[in-house]
Amino acid sequence: MSELTSLRNIGKELDRKLKAVEITTAEDLRKVGSEEAFVRLKLRDPQVCLVHLYALEGAVSDREYNELPEDVKLRLKGVSDRLK
Repeated sequence: MSELTSLRNIGKELDRKLKAVEITTAEDLRKVGSEEAFVRLKLRDPQVCLVHLYALEGAVSDREYNELPEDVKLRLKGVSDRLK
């Protein structure tokens, strides 16, 4: 089992937030995916924002969050907007 912080974009703070919603390993995050993880985080903490979702997607796809393709960013923004 890999630590969450072994993934790109996952620092101590996001690690703590993910563990609070029962995503405790890198494998857990890959299994639930970035969108489900974001929904769980958002329900627990309304201050979670689109950048968190980008970071999660980057972690799952092994990219820096600011290097996500524009079509992926647009899709993720739609996910985030629906939760507002």
